Amino acid sequence: MNPTVFVVDDDLSVREALSSLIRSVGLRVETLASAQEFLQFQRLDAPACLVLDVRMPGLSGLELQRELSQAGRGIPIIFITGHGDIPMTVRAMKAGAVDFLPKPFRDQDLLDAIAHSLEQDAAARLERSELAQIRARYDKLTSREREVIALIVRGTRNKQTATELGITEVTVKVHRHNIMEKMGARSLPALIGMVERLRSSEGAGRRA
Repeated sequence: MNPTVFVVDDDLSVREALSSLIRSVGLRVETLASAQEFLQFQRLDAPACLVLDVRMPGLSGLELQRELSQAGRGIPIIFITGHGDIPMTVRAMKAGAVDFLPKPFRDQDLLDAIAHSLEQDAAARLERSELAQIRARYDKLTSREREVIALIVRGTRNKQTATELGITEVTVKVHRHNIMEKMGARSLPALIGMVERLRSSEGAGRRA
């Protein structure tokens, strides 16, 4: 599905100018006059980014950024402003903004930031999709297979695994074979990589 660039700015002339610029490079654009309008907009399930004015009536750009983050509706954000200052820039970038462009900015600087943002969102979507597939496969493992896979990741040999779990070495080998098939892993390093990706994503989720 084609990516979408959202432009949120309370100034109509700015929305029209940015829309024309972005469309000129073949990208789909949706323009909105306020943060509230953006929150109510039904976004398509496709790569997207947000070109966002910092200072707007009602919900500000920084407040919208925080609300989207708290709601788990992440989207790469490029802030634009005519009133930017150093503390505001630091806040925006620390909260995950891709770029912060003070007006007036070069058209190419904005287009470059948009291209980078869309690539970032596409990569994040692919990562989430792959993790969801790995999680779905992992959830199909039996409790015993999860015990075995935990020991595999630790580098425990079959004989040691059998002793620790109180089963035979042959049974361990059967479990390992079943685990490889269920997880769709072609090699032991691939299997370990899958488990590490799951653990990493879960750890990031707890820190968020």
